[in-house]
Amino acid sequence: MAITLTKAHAYGNDFLLVRAAELGRVASLPAFVREICDRHRGVGADGLMIIEETPEGATTRLFNADGSTSELSGNGVRCVGAWLGFERNLSAGDGVVIGTGAGPKALTFLGATGRRCRFRASMGPPEGLEQVPLEVAGQHVTATVMRVGNPQCVVLGPLSPERLHTVAARLAVHPHFPAGTNVELAHVEAPDRVRILIWERGVGPTEASGTGACAAAVAAAAFGGAGRRVSVVAPGGTQLVEWTEDDLWLTGECEVLCRVEWWG
Repeated sequence: MAITLTKAHAYGNDFLLVRAAELGRVASLPAFVREICDRHRGVGADGLMIIEETPEGATTRLFNADGSTSELSGNGVRCVGAWLGFERNLSAGDGVVIGTGAGPKALTFLGATGRRCRFRASMGPPEGLEQVPLEVAGQHVTATVMRVGNPQCVVLGPLSPERLHTVAARLAVHPHFPAGTNVELAHVEAPDRVRILIWERGVGPTEASGTGACAAAVAAAAFGGAGRRVSVVAPGGTQLVEWTEDDLWLTGECEVLCRVEWWG
């Protein structure tokens, strides 16, 4: 049994894209996802996105690398947009709508350079924004929590690999979040610039996160002195987040890398 997949990434946050029709003979999707996302014995990715094309764009289902499901990936929907861009020969200014577990997301194609595509996406307004005191890893932290289509927890303050692997990793499975959460450590470097480290639910450390960048921008604007239009810098690169009266807008690049055939 051969399954054809496309690999794409946004600032190192990488996904395998597969048409739903390719998976008809897969007995267990979670087991398949764990196998194929393994970076040593599989193709390797932060997640798998199952795609069904529609006239407006596509509907998607997202699985994390550990086989669990997720509502939404901001970087993932751009990767699907780039895939559609090459499939449909999109031109700058064209729009596509990507269906997700958090509802439809409208993307505007801003152009491409080679395989690298740029999109501006409407991510929807943040929901349930509040600050909560939590104890984690022997420390008391003030967490900014919200939903950006998926659960997010942002801790404003210093960044370090040690804090990522202790504070952020344990917050991701903290009892306050019974379904788990994505976690960003965020430092406001200037009113228009926020730097983050990411621990993603069901994955671990990632190079970038679209919804995480949005959450960090909201937390920084609400409680960290940043403006509502900020560049969010992750290890893999920089995305632009704009928080308007009724929406969050995420602008960034993504790249289609290759098409592979998995011999299951």
